[in-house]
Amino acid sequence: MNTQTGRRPTILDVAAAAGVSKSLVSLAVRGDPGVRAETRARILDTADRLGYRSNPWARSLVRGRSQSVVVLVDDLRSGYHTDVVHGVEDAAEENGMAVVIGDGRRDRGALRGRLERLMSLGPDGIVIVSGQADSAMIGEFAARLPLVVVGRPVDLPDGAGQVSNDDRMGMRLAVHHLVALGHRRIAHLPGSPRPAAVARRESYERTMAELGLGAHVRVIPTATELVDAVAAGEADAATAVCCANDRIAVDLIGRAVDAGVDVPGRLSVAGYDNLDLAAQVRPAITTVDQPRRAMGALALRQLADMLADGETRREVVTPTLVLRDSTSPLVEDPPIA
Repeated sequence: MNTQTGRRPTILDVAAAAGVSKSLVSLAVRGDPGVRAETRARILDTADRLGYRSNPWARSLVRGRSQSVVVLVDDLRSGYHTDVVHGVEDAAEENGMAVVIGDGRRDRGALRGRLERLMSLGPDGIVIVSGQADSAMIGEFAARLPLVVVGRPVDLPDGAGQVSNDDRMGMRLAVHHLVALGHRRIAHLPGSPRPAAVARRESYERTMAELGLGAHVRVIPTATELVDAVAAGEADAATAVCCANDRIAVDLIGRAVDAGVDVPGRLSVAGYDNLDLAAQVRPAITTVDQPRRAMGALALRQLADMLADGETRREVVTPTLVLRDSTSPLVEDPPIA
């Protein structure tokens, strides 16, 4: 507020006081490199003195930092993405930074467009939480600003940091748990062709083979196919299943209930991700927990370190198994015909 006029100062006030054009003020405030350093400093000092925008904003431009980061996600409706964002926000607050969120809504074209528009805000760095962002896009933006990816892109380019979950270890935990309960005919319901889902499927196959159960490896494409086999009493039907994620596990349990297949009495079900939904359905789902909030916080701290020293790193977090009611010891295991 301008104390002399009693109104909020405008860009025209700054231009008049600094003796420049309105367009030059706009360029200076945005940090446009075409504005000479001494001219920009004079304009920003004038903006600060008049109270144009906020003093912290003007001072941050003088320092060349906005103290803000952009977080780009696939879909804010996803519990996974919102948990990661909350972790980023927690760590950002600790570091005195603001967070601006872009939601791609599972549209690759929209994802890129939103990030381009958010770049105009002058963020200090970018956190990408998206399987839709390919290596070319990641590399392009990492060349412009410090950037950290949360998750497992197909091919992470040089110059980008990363925080990921050990998907292979997580699926190994699930398989070992079911084997310890006496199950041998353990199936897998796969997810998308994205790297995390592929790593989980490969780990299921490898772990089964390591435990001498390679002959029982079955990657079943749909929950309906699996439930139909169990409901029909097929001799080689699965007695347990490791799902690629919790949403698949929830869908499977719903179809099992509809078909009269008791979970976990006739079919033990393990999920992956530990979404809130996994604890809310009945039976509550045994699942692998990847610490999503901690992953978001690690990503922000890594970004802050990149801003300080320019070094990138790759961090992998360790998942844990959360035991609930959807898995139980094998009741009977009739011989395979």
